[in-house]
Amino acid sequence: MQDTQLRSLVGTAGSKPDIAALRKILHDAPTAANMVLICHPLLEEGNVNDALRLMLETVSRRLDDAELSTLAAGLLLKYTALHEVIVTLLRNVVERTPDNVEAWSWLAGALVADEKIAEGLGIFSDLIQRYPQDRAMLYENISASLIDAGYLAEALQVLSVCLEQEKPTVTLMLNLGNTYFGLGMCEKAIAAYDKSLELMPYDNPARLSRSYALLKARRLDDGWEHYVLRSPHVMHMPDWILALPRLRRGNDVAGKRVLIYQEQGLGDTIQFIRSVSFLLEHGAKVTAAVPDNLVRLMDMSFPTVVSRTAEDIAPTERFDYGLPIPDLPYIAGIRSEADIPDQVPYLRVDPGDIAKFAAILPPARPRIGLVWAGDRRIRSHDVLIDRRRSTTLAEMASALTPVDATLVNLQFGPRRADLQEWHGQPLFDPMGSVRDIADTAALMESLDLIISVDTSPVHLAGALGRPVWLVNRRDSCWRWGEEGESTVWYPTMRIFRSWEKSFGPVLKEVGDALQQWVAAWKKD
Repeated sequence: MQDTQLRSLVGTAGSKPDIAALRKILHDAPTAANMVLICHPLLEEGNVNDALRLMLETVSRRLDDAELSTLAAGLLLKYTALHEVIVTLLRNVVERTPDNVEAWSWLAGALVADEKIAEGLGIFSDLIQRYPQDRAMLYENISASLIDAGYLAEALQVLSVCLEQEKPTVTLMLNLGNTYFGLGMCEKAIAAYDKSLELMPYDNPARLSRSYALLKARRLDDGWEHYVLRSPHVMHMPDWILALPRLRRGNDVAGKRVLIYQEQGLGDTIQFIRSVSFLLEHGAKVTAAVPDNLVRLMDMSFPTVVSRTAEDIAPTERFDYGLPIPDLPYIAGIRSEADIPDQVPYLRVDPGDIAKFAAILPPARPRIGLVWAGDRRIRSHDVLIDRRRSTTLAEMASALTPVDATLVNLQFGPRRADLQEWHGQPLFDPMGSVRDIADTAALMESLDLIISVDTSPVHLAGALGRPVWLVNRRDSCWRWGEEGESTVWYPTMRIFRSWEKSFGPVLKEVGDALQQWVAAWKKD
């Protein structure tokens, strides 16, 4: 079968794959090449269930084919966090190819990611003893696994031991930089990234990581200069939008049509959209491609920007430039924290929506909104980050209650189901009436305090100028800096920083502060 025919069966964005036909191809010709051609694009489109089913059906018929199991594990490692499945596949590989060091190393890393730390590290230790010639590669994988799982102190210890024995490699120095970054030691991180880049100047992920370290160290001008050189991290964005000439600092935008588009998460869009005023003030005609649930809030907040979903913007429309929204601060000339626009709030909410939600909220005050988890993600790297930034309702509410206040649920999506397992102080749950981000914003306007982990509602609260407490993870995102309780991005935010992997201690700190805050609020 021709590749073009196969691609038509796999489908593209907006078209459904012909799973029955793809299943027959893999049944008749269960080769590694066919698995890549079929399952890789399915995973790229986020169609994990169909891809997983096809891979497991194929592998189960050819358990003796270690290459097929290895390939399936590799695809799942890249695109998913299905570590139990990955471990099963890799156990089959090492059973049939016991001297396959790479497969053993992947297995150990998957076990660490699945929180089976002792078994994973035990395998790594055994491999280092058995294959001393592969020590550098194994140390690279051990440290990367520990970093992803949030064990930063342990990763630093492993890297320190390794670099006493082995010459620095590109990946070892990248991992060292990532460890220092997560520990909030940005100058050391930058030095490690520089060493990695010396060893491999091009196509090195250390370049983007270095830009994050510069930004986290509040060296914004240098950080933006390197950050904007990245390839946009987007999903389901039409190719024609990504192919538009990318707007650069200094380009004349007067009378030009500029298409800005969401890159990364909702929080990034909410944080950086404030700088769209720079384009408008310089005469640009701006269209914003944002998710459907953000369009209404954008229309109310920036009425001179045409806000639509990417699917609703025709490729026949002519734009002079394209720009990922996180590039806006660079384009607007924000070279230091002193340059960050201070017009907060910069988002606007329909007064009718505010009144509607105010009417359904319990009258007892203060009202405190809670968010305990980020949005559910698919790709392995993103899922591991989400695990590190999220807690559970039980863990958060146990630390905050009992409190003489009305607790209000702001958690949306699958993790809202945690409410069913919580039997402590009740949370009022209005999220069944929430249609989009504008509704969430309207709800926040009637709350007295929002407490959230590092996810989009914390940005929304900050952009609205609402009092908000951020429960920050140990490996803090660059935007919150290395230390301190405040941020110039959101003047009404207080940051509570976790200094270890567990959220337990920082949540206790939040709980103690909340008791004081409620007492002061009632006194006033």
